[in-house]
Amino acid sequence: MTDTLPSLPTADGFRMPAEWEPHDGTWMIWPERPDNWREGAVPAQAAFTAVASAIARFEPVSMLVTAAQWQNARAQLPPHIRLVEALSDDSWCRDSGPTFVSDAEGRLRGVDWEFNAWGGLYSPYDNDRLIAAKVLETERAPRYAAPLVLEGGSIHVDGEGTLLTTEECLLNPNRNPDLSREEIEQHLKDHLGVSTILWLGAGLVDDETSGHIDNIACFVRPGVIALTWCDDPADPQYAISRDAFDRLSGARDAKGRAIEVVKLPLPGPLFRTPEEAIDLTSGGTMTRQVGERLGGSYVNFYVGNGFVLMPALDPAHDGEAAEILARLFPGREVVALPTREILLGGGNIHCITQQQPAGRPG
Repeated sequence: MTDTLPSLPTADGFRMPAEWEPHDGTWMIWPERPDNWREGAVPAQAAFTAVASAIARFEPVSMLVTAAQWQNARAQLPPHIRLVEALSDDSWCRDSGPTFVSDAEGRLRGVDWEFNAWGGLYSPYDNDRLIAAKVLETERAPRYAAPLVLEGGSIHVDGEGTLLTTEECLLNPNRNPDLSREEIEQHLKDHLGVSTILWLGAGLVDDETSGHIDNIACFVRPGVIALTWCDDPADPQYAISRDAFDRLSGARDAKGRAIEVVKLPLPGPLFRTPEEAIDLTSGGTMTRQVGERLGGSYVNFYVGNGFVLMPALDPAHDGEAAEILARLFPGREVVALPTREILLGGGNIHCITQQQPAGRPG
């Protein structure tokens, strides 16, 4: 494991770049966990292959895969996608992978956060705790060890000093019960090069991550945020989205700009069918029950070099969501992929990807 740097990223002049800034590539983790993915993860592997193949049209993709799954993954993935052997407990690279930071000289380093499997959602998670360090070791990127339990899906930045998150997640006692809001904010500022934190309240309804930001809202450029929107007063998401809209409408970012909010429709609501339930006879801790509402969101898209990769979840709203994203990201190709299999596991495209910004390790 790479040695831990003794200083702090911000003090060293490093910041987390916005997702739309140039990438050197994307990291993913091959799915195989039987108590999270149905049918031995075969349908999920096909969905991950489709996501990785779509991204690889635009930028390099590295897939972490266990030795037991190496031949299977190699047979399914295009040959130009790099396989890196590593043990893992699950396949959410956004959350267990490193947060890359860079400086004005183009140097690249990484933040390795504490990881406790979304507040103890499942166990074991010892291998996932090592994913960030292994990725940084592979890239020979210097490593900062952050004393904060945090998943990458719980934060979003504009690259110009502003960070977006939710109280439901970062202030949840299942993450950092001994830290105050002010102490958590200071860790974010110290490690990500931000100066302004925008707090939303709750996240998406029935999101098992305790309200990750990447299911309810995200920056699309400085000063502009896409927000999951619901028009049905009977849906519990209705009040949550309106509270988020009110908070953002009264906020200013690190540059003093007022926030423009763009509404993305809520798909569904979507529910798990009997065919999609999972038999937990293996003793796992996750629950996948018939009739469970799924945390589907078009905000869970991924932005890379010349593209926006979005989940296709609901024929009634997929086209509208794609049109909105095309307007928000002129000059990028909007690609929509069916991702219900990923959603059945508890996340979507943004959750299974982690960008590596352009830069040289140093």
